[in-house]
Amino acid sequence: MTTVLTQSGDVPHASLVESVAPGVFRVRDTCNVYVIVSEAPGGERTGICVDFGSGLVLDHLEQLGLDRITDVVMTHHHRDQGQGLPRAVEAGIRIHVPPVEVDLFAHVEGMWNLRTLDNDYNLRQDRFSLIESVHVTSTVPEYRTANYGGVELLVLPTPGHTIGSVTYLLQRDDARITFSGDLIYGPGKVWSLAATQWSYSHHEGPAMTVLSCYLLADEKPTLVLPSHGRPMPEAEEALVKLAENMQSYVDSRRWHPWDLYDRLNFPFIKITEHLLLNRSSLSCCYVLLSGTGEALIVDYGYDVTTGLPTGTDRASRRPWLASLPALKRQFGVSRISVALPTHYHDDHVAGMSLLRDVEGTEIWSPENIAPILDNPLKHDLPCQWFDAIPSDRVLKLGESFSWNEYEITVHEQPGHTLYAVAYEVEVDGVTALFTGDQQENLGVPGERREILNYQYRNLFRIEDYKLSAALYKRVAPGVMVSGHWEPRWVDDGYLDYLAEEGQVVVDLHHELLPLDELDLAADSMMVRVTPYRSIVQGTSSIVYTATVRNPHPQRTVASLTPVVPQGWRAVPDTITRSLAVGQEASVNFTVVTDDRVVRRARVAVEVTIGDLSLGQHVEALVDVE
Repeated sequence: MTTVLTQSGDVPHASLVESVAPGVFRVRDTCNVYVIVSEAPGGERTGICVDFGSGLVLDHLEQLGLDRITDVVMTHHHRDQGQGLPRAVEAGIRIHVPPVEVDLFAHVEGMWNLRTLDNDYNLRQDRFSLIESVHVTSTVPEYRTANYGGVELLVLPTPGHTIGSVTYLLQRDDARITFSGDLIYGPGKVWSLAATQWSYSHHEGPAMTVLSCYLLADEKPTLVLPSHGRPMPEAEEALVKLAENMQSYVDSRRWHPWDLYDRLNFPFIKITEHLLLNRSSLSCCYVLLSGTGEALIVDYGYDVTTGLPTGTDRASRRPWLASLPALKRQFGVSRISVALPTHYHDDHVAGMSLLRDVEGTEIWSPENIAPILDNPLKHDLPCQWFDAIPSDRVLKLGESFSWNEYEITVHEQPGHTLYAVAYEVEVDGVTALFTGDQQENLGVPGERREILNYQYRNLFRIEDYKLSAALYKRVAPGVMVSGHWEPRWVDDGYLDYLAEEGQVVVDLHHELLPLDELDLAADSMMVRVTPYRSIVQGTSSIVYTATVRNPHPQRTVASLTPVVPQGWRAVPDTITRSLAVGQEASVNFTVVTDDRVVRRARVAVEVTIGDLSLGQHVEALVDVE
C-alpha cells in the first residue's frame, strides 16, 4: 500500500529513506530521488534511480536492501536533480538523459563558454545546469518503453519546468506510477514559476505546463511522484487542477484568453474534407487524409507549440507529437505513413525523426532537400536541425509520385531558400499547392503588399520569385497553403500580382547592385566551401570542395589558396582554374590537421578572380577531438 509521506522539513526528524510504493523508495536529497527495485531475476539485489540529487542514495544502499544501483534516468538537467552524477560515473552507473537536454549533461561546457551574459534577454534557467559535463550512456526514447537495469519505463515528454523535461511511467500490477520531475509540486501547484519563464515577457513554459498536465492525466496515473513535494495518490485530479490554475496564470498575461485544452484536443481544421491544417504547430503542418485510413503529413516541425523560447541551442527546441492523439481520434487515422518537407528549416522538419521513430513514418524528401537533411554539418546554411534526418525515399524534381489514391507532383521552388519545393495535389476536386515559406501574409492587389520571404544566407537568387510566379501560373492552383499563414484561395488577379512582385524584386536588385559590371549575384558570394563544419579525431585529412564562379563579363582565371592554422598543411597550396563567362567550377583540396585538441579552428580560402581580389573570402570550421 502506498504511504503518503511528508516533505523533508515538514517533520523535524523525518527519515531520509522511505517507501512510497511497493518496490519504490524515496531518498530525500537536494531533490526527491526515487529508487525502483529491479524485478530482474538474479542473485544480486539491484535498483535504478529516477534523478540523482547529490548522490546521497549511494550512502544508503544497505538501508534500501540493495547491492548497487545500475542506472540513473534523469527527468531534466537542473543541478539539484543531478549535481552528484560524477559519483554515479565513478560507481559505474549508467546515466540516461532527456534527448532535448543531452548537451546540458554531456557537453555543458559549450553552454558555459557560449551563453550570452551581457544584455541578456534569455530567462531560461539553463545556467542551473551541471558545473561540468558527465558521461552519458544514452538518451531516453520519448513515447516508447525502455528497460533500465530490469525496470521497464515509458518515457513521456512533459515540457513546462524546462523545455526538455520528461516523465517516466512505471506499471506495477494495477499501479501506474509517474515520476514527474518538477512538472508538478502538489495538487494545483508547481515548485517554481520562475523556471517556466523561458523568454522575456512571454509565457511559453506555463502554457506548456498546461498541455503536459492534460497529456499526463490522459495516461490515467494512479500515483504521481514529484521531484519536490509529496506523493499524490489522487494523480489525475492533481494534474487537472494544476492545468486549470496555470491556465488562469497564462490568461492573466495575455490580451485575450488562450484555450489550451481546445488547442491540444482540437488542433486540426479542415481546408477541404480530406486536407487538414494543424493550427497548433509553429510552422503550418498539413495532413492529407486517405480513404485507407492513412495520413500523409507535409512539414512537421514544432507541434502544439506555445512559442519559441529564447536561444537557438538544442535545449531550447522541443519536438513532440502532442497533436497526434487528436488526429487519430477525430479523423480515424490508423497510420501516418509519409512525411514530406517543403524545405529543410528546423521549424518544418524538427519533429520528423521522432515521427519516424515512434509512428514508423517514412520521410520522403525531394532530391534538392535530401542532401541537406542528410548532412547538416556540410553546408553553411541557417535554420538547420541539429541532427541528420536521412530520407527513406528521394523524390525527383519535376516528377509525380503516387501515394494511395493521390498523385503528387514535386516542383522545384527556390526563393525563400534554394533548397525548397512546392507540392501539387488534387484533393476533393481542388488543386492544392503547398508553397512552404515562399510568401508572407495575404497580399491583395491595390490594398497591401505581399511580402516575398527571401533571405540571402538561404542562397536566394535574384530571378527566383519571377520563376515561382511562372510556376504558379502553370499550375493554376485553387488553393495555396503556406508555411505560417492562412490558406489562400487563388484567382487570376492574385497570380498576376505575384508575377508583378517577382519582377519588382528583380528590378530592385538590378538598381542596387553593379550587375552590369560584375555579376556578384544576390549574396555576393563567389566561392563556397564544403564541408563547412568537420569533427575529426587527432591528426586527420579533410577533403574540401570549393565551388567558384566567374562574375566577370569575359573569360578569366580564378586562384584559390587555402589558409590553415599553424602546424596544419593544405594540398595543393594553390589552385587555379580558367572560367568562361558565368561559369561555375568545383575544385578539391585536402587539409591535414595535427593532433592538438581545438574547437572551431578556421580554414579560410584566399580568392582572386581575374583582377578581383576578394581576400579570405570564405571559411570552414574544424573541431579536433
